[in-house]
Amino acid sequence: MMTCEDANLERLVLHKVGNKANGELLTLSSAPYILNPDISSLLLKYFTSPFKGSQYYVFSSDSSVGFNGMYNTVCNIFDDVKTNLYTESCNIARHLYDVSTHPNIKSGEMYITYMSQCYLDGEIVDAVGIFKSETKETYLKVFPQGDNFDIEQDNGININKLDKGCIVFNKDRENGFVVAVVDNTSKGNEAVYWIDDFLSLRQRQDSFFKTENMLSLCKNFVVDYLPKKYNDEISKADQAEILNRTSAYFKENKNFNTENFSEKVMEDAELKDVFREYKGEYEKEYEMNFDDDFILNEEALKKASRYLRSVIKLDKNFTVYIHGKRDRVETGIDEERGLRYYKLYFEKES
Repeated sequence: MMTCEDANLERLVLHKVGNKANGELLTLSSAPYILNPDISSLLLKYFTSPFKGSQYYVFSSDSSVGFNGMYNTVCNIFDDVKTNLYTESCNIARHLYDVSTHPNIKSGEMYITYMSQCYLDGEIVDAVGIFKSETKETYLKVFPQGDNFDIEQDNGININKLDKGCIVFNKDRENGFVVAVVDNTSKGNEAVYWIDDFLSLRQRQDSFFKTENMLSLCKNFVVDYLPKKYNDEISKADQAEILNRTSAYFKENKNFNTENFSEKVMEDAELKDVFREYKGEYEKEYEMNFDDDFILNEEALKKASRYLRSVIKLDKNFTVYIHGKRDRVETGIDEERGLRYYKLYFEKES
């Protein structure tokens, strides 16, 4: 869990970054912005309120994190914020300008901040914030004019709608820090430039990451892998039963244990072997290695729970949700009509 809403906004530098591909300019400020308490509180709300959840990233590189330019820039700021923040903020703005090459990327103001008293997973840490505002909104100003009132319009920034941001917490430096990210405006091909091209991040392999990916592994195993493995001989009802047991396991346990999961969910000895086989293939394909035992993340479970629903869609006519009791579901073929059918047994309607 993270929160910076009660943090102290210690320093701020502001630049304007245009779209290089569209011939727009990069405009660097000549000095840090002088903060006052009223503006600081508004800016802190603007910068930090969109950050919710427990999905974190780390700076990465094809070889070692030391080759990531943004990582080194942030290290320099943490090492001596008073001396290095302004200079490094200019380097950050130049880097963003250089990667703003997609024609749909909007120009905007860029804020580089230093914050203290941020809360992250039970610790109080400092943080570097990098934010960008791209969207302007029209607003009205109503003011007295003699015995009457007048109305004017202007364009400005909605402090409840941050476009892009990242907060780098001064924690786990040797592994690329702990980084939280938001991107509320990019879509399509231009979406990768903030996380990939500009920041060069990958998801942090913490409990959220492991829980989310294990859920994905289990779903793919049941929905995609098993039908191919058994040439579609496994029925949708059988898949639903396994998904129900899988969902129950994640809800009832605080830790995921591979052997315990196989024992409770797969049941059949052959199915256990097939799951281990698939898990190995999945780890190799996605270049990850699951621990045999790890803590499950509640937020990741809540986010992904809808993906484990046991739903059977029959043509475009019916949708059947199966929550348990596989023995009350029968499948067959009506030879006379040439149609398949499901037979459901129940005690009462509700």
